[in-house]
Amino acid sequence: MMNFTADIQLQNDRVLLRALGTNDFANLKTFAINETELWKYSQVPIEGEGSLKKYIEQTLEARFQGKEYAFIVFDKLKNKYAGSTRFYDIQVAHATLQLGYTWYGKEFQGTGLNKHAKFLLLSYAFEELHMHRVEFRADLQNEKSIAAMKSIGCIVEGILRSHMQKSDGSRRDSIVLSILKHEWFEGVKASLQSKLF
Repeated sequence: MMNFTADIQLQNDRVLLRALGTNDFANLKTFAINETELWKYSQVPIEGEGSLKKYIEQTLEARFQGKEYAFIVFDKLKNKYAGSTRFYDIQVAHATLQLGYTWYGKEFQGTGLNKHAKFLLLSYAFEELHMHRVEFRADLQNEKSIAAMKSIGCIVEGILRSHMQKSDGSRRDSIVLSILKHEWFEGVKASLQSKLF
């Protein structure tokens, strides 16, 4: 079962994931100020210091309510904070959760960091939390994110048409992907592990 009060840490030789906290404002501030394009497809865009403070506050409130668990991502290779990711829509009764709200600074994209982070998160979800399904969603126009999800072993399930309103007021189609517990143990884990570099 998910322990929302625990300060979970997941790590390997490349990445450290730990619970996002109030004091992480300073660690993520540069992205909020200098890389606002990171949230082009996000439902929760961060544009400046005020937005980042609100983002962290909302994330911590969702954790307090037992709805989400956000992590800050630290790249051990570069010795720098890289971004954030989280478990959300956690449904203990159905042994399912969603993995998303993932973003990394430009310097960390395409470096293999994401695969290391996802390996740790999926291992934790299936092997420690005993989830039966981990779901991923993305804006259908976000080709880079969709390609990343497919590369770690996600299976496309379908499209939710006109699924939600975007921050600019237009409507978004969302693609739904997932990994099931038996898929993780029967090949996805080994395949993803072989891609870690």
